[in-house]
Amino acid sequence: MDLELTSRCLLGGRDPLGKLHCLSLDAEAQRRKYYEGGRGPRAPGREAVLGLGVATSERMLGICRGRRKFLAASLTVLCIPAITWLYLFAGSLEDGKPVSLSPPESQPHSPRYAAAGQRERESLEVRVREVEEENRALRRQLSLAQGRGPAHRHGNHSKTYSVEEGTGDSENLRAGIVAGNSSECGQQPVVEKCETIHVAIVCAGYNASRDVVTLVKSVLFHRRNPLHFHLVADSIAEQILATLFQTWMVPAVRVDFYNADELKSEVSWIPNKHYSGIYGLMKLVLTKTLPANLERVIVLDTDITFATDIAELWAVFHKFKGQQVLGLVENQSDWYLGNLWKNHRPWPALGRGYNTGVILLLLDKLRKMKWEQMWRLTAERELMGMLSTSLADQDIFNAVIKQNPFLVYPLPCFWNVQLSDHTRSEQCYRDVSDLKVIHWNSPKKLRVKNKHVEFFRNLYLTFLEYDGNLLRRELFGCPSEADVNSENLQKQLSELDEDDLCYEFRRERFTVHRTHLYFLHYEYEPASDNTDVTLVAQLSMDRLQMLEAICKHWEGPISLALYLSDAEAQQFLRYAQGSEVLMSRHNVAYHIVYKEGQFYPVNLLRNVAMKHVGTPYMFLSDIDFLPMYGLYEYLRKSIIQLDLANTKKAMIVPAFETLRYRLSFPKSKAELLSMLDMGTLFTFRYHVWTKGHAPTNFAKWRTATTPYRVEWEADFEPYVVVRRDCPEYDRRFVGFGWNKVAHIMELDAQEYEFIVLPNAYMIHMPHAPSFDITKFRSNKQYRICLKTLKEEFQQDMSRRYGFAALKYLTAENNS
Repeated sequence: MDLELTSRCLLGGRDPLGKLHCLSLDAEAQRRKYYEGGRGPRAPGREAVLGLGVATSERMLGICRGRRKFLAASLTVLCIPAITWLYLFAGSLEDGKPVSLSPPESQPHSPRYAAAGQRERESLEVRVREVEEENRALRRQLSLAQGRGPAHRHGNHSKTYSVEEGTGDSENLRAGIVAGNSSECGQQPVVEKCETIHVAIVCAGYNASRDVVTLVKSVLFHRRNPLHFHLVADSIAEQILATLFQTWMVPAVRVDFYNADELKSEVSWIPNKHYSGIYGLMKLVLTKTLPANLERVIVLDTDITFATDIAELWAVFHKFKGQQVLGLVENQSDWYLGNLWKNHRPWPALGRGYNTGVILLLLDKLRKMKWEQMWRLTAERELMGMLSTSLADQDIFNAVIKQNPFLVYPLPCFWNVQLSDHTRSEQCYRDVSDLKVIHWNSPKKLRVKNKHVEFFRNLYLTFLEYDGNLLRRELFGCPSEADVNSENLQKQLSELDEDDLCYEFRRERFTVHRTHLYFLHYEYEPASDNTDVTLVAQLSMDRLQMLEAICKHWEGPISLALYLSDAEAQQFLRYAQGSEVLMSRHNVAYHIVYKEGQFYPVNLLRNVAMKHVGTPYMFLSDIDFLPMYGLYEYLRKSIIQLDLANTKKAMIVPAFETLRYRLSFPKSKAELLSMLDMGTLFTFRYHVWTKGHAPTNFAKWRTATTPYRVEWEADFEPYVVVRRDCPEYDRRFVGFGWNKVAHIMELDAQEYEFIVLPNAYMIHMPHAPSFDITKFRSNKQYRICLKTLKEEFQQDMSRRYGFAALKYLTAENNS
């Protein structure tokens, strides 16, 4: 019987019984090998899952498949005995007579063969019963395994998802495995739906802060879990990123800062040649820096771009075994092999070493292992021969790992695809769609050489220019921490009447605009004589061409608020970096306020620029005005002359305009007066809005040699120099109309004196009309709402300043 069926198996198992026997023969051989020789590959305790049930289930389950294939395989296991019995007994009858199970060509019609056939059937029935018992044992094990699964452990109310399910990246994962990445068998680790994922980033300076934004965008784009960012930052980065996250208002995102300057003493004793400087060593002290109750964290460099849900990486923590406490990807360059150039001597490493751009840290276990002592002793010993680090913290991590290989869980390379001219990243993946994390770990960044560099660059640029406002989406089903600012905002918005024709104007006052301070490097120390003054202005993309001209006219510090989209911010960055004039100036602060809503938030922009002035005084200007040459020094002298430090004064810089795009800019007051007489220049808005600057008294200014005082009048809106502590602009005024008028009115209400400077001037340059002034002129409802807001502002002034504010209502009625 066995010989006959074995021959069928060897011939390819062309009938179901032959295939069935092929499977059972292998199981039987393993069983005999164990009991007869004591050297079988399986232990006795696992014999219950061998045989037909195991062989079939292994084929059907498919190693390392998802949950759906797991269930399908389980159903197959349940069906095997039924199908087999049906074949043996129901299928063995033909016209009511038994049919032999052997092939037709081998059926002699003798009684001896009939008896042998009967014995074969009985023997096979016994074997099938044995297989059925084994399948029952397998089903019991499967049910127990399901009962121990994480979903049961956390209860049915807590939905979980695996690396394959719910992320859309199962094909990428399998492709990555085929491309040479290791993966463990069994069900993929799961992350609870509302489990918080902790991410640590070291960030210092202006440029690194800009890089962090792109990294965070890529993480937020894919994420489905709450996030807690732990940012080790210097004072510059903290100011920038704290404002950014506060105004970004992304739900289910928490941010904590840790003072990097206080940590310098922990690593400053390590000589380091890496371009990241001392901050490149601070990942070594995260166990000491981060909260003691934080057990695990993903550590990322700022030059990382995510192409998948970070929860997949967080799930890898479940794969750590034994003393594994560091999850790292192998270094993809030959650096640690020491063969890049003659006499190249790298720090010790295990093989090619590991890259620390992406690290999984088990903080609780590292603390128990006394990680601080471990890395310090290693660094001290190696520095005796190496003298300094070349790759900052990465050298020290690798030296520790060289001595303690058991600390590392090797991550598949798609979690840190390293792009530089000398990396072997192209051997890491078969197709770019396999990738999960891209690491621009070269000073050349986007200019590295790689056959897929265009794909990588486009992916990076996608997040660079992606509208961050779209990432403010809620994580449904996950409770979020109460945000006082958000709750207050919602309360204020709920109090507005949506049927009000001016609802959109009123709503704009409460809109929180995402703000990125100091978008470019800023470096300036105010003068020690306390007379320094900063030019303050705001602009949008259509006024960008004015920046170079203003920088040529004003040598002092400048604070600018730019109203841009994410894509426009990158256009501005390229424009600025390509301008010798702008790049030579380090005392210009560029603050990006990102676009949102249908109005130009002119007074919000002014307030942002004013708030981040670092000098005692401000020159409140507009971007389309060019100050006279030497105005910066003239204002500083006037500040002393008029004692602005101890008096409430607003120094007025008279405003003029030209209708010519090409103007020979006057170099003195005498030259300007000559151009006024010739009609080349005019007093500002003399022909359309005389009231705005009439109180300046240009006739008196022509002959004045000393500063003179003027009185406030209705609709007065001069450009002034004031102390930094002056009141802010009123945010209810957006777009065109009354935005400066209201501010000057409040200065007057606070008893500021208006002093006209006799030898100062500024000239408005021509440009196409703004979108907002076009709306004002063409939209009647716009003008009606502006009038309503103006009346409400005057009423607020009366409540704040009492009887003294009544003159504003009287002046308005008489104007």
